Amino acid sequence: MKWFNSESSLKWLWITVVFLILDQVTKQWVAHSFSLYESVKITSFFNFTYVHNLGAAFSFLADQGGWQRWFFTAIAAIASVIFTVWLARTPKEQPMLAIALAFMLSGALGNLIDRVLFGYVIDFLDFHWQGNHWPAFNVADSVIFIGAALMIIDSFKRDSQAKESSNNS
Repeated sequence: MKWFNSESSLKWLWITVVFLILDQVTKQWVAHSFSLYESVKITSFFNFTYVHNLGAAFSFLADQGGWQRWFFTAIAAIASVIFTVWLARTPKEQPMLAIALAFMLSGALGNLIDRVLFGYVIDFLDFHWQGNHWPAFNVADSVIFIGAALMIIDSFKRDSQAKESSNNS
């Protein structure tokens, strides 16, 4: 298939597949190994804590009675399509952008699967400091963050290269 040759940025989809599998395996491990709200201390600042997130980041809209399930499902589905098309159109000369998109696609799909199957997202990574807990998250959330960070870094890198190029002209 033409899209998967070395000229296409879709060659980075293996990243999406690897992290999607890691996300789903870890979520199922937690769901089958822990009771809901059970927490196991791993370090002085990190626990595995099994929770269901009915909302979005930081449990945004979690208490809205159910409509948010389909709202966030639609957003994740649309984002997945956008990331896939963007990845397909990304020039091979922009590997960092392609990798960022592959990470974000993986996270969007991981949380989309949860919402479709369960109506919530399984979260379990619980960081805390001096009694203050960051909202629990999962592998999918982590790779979305990593992808967004890579995209920002890539943007600054390309801006810097464009300025250098225009200064040398």
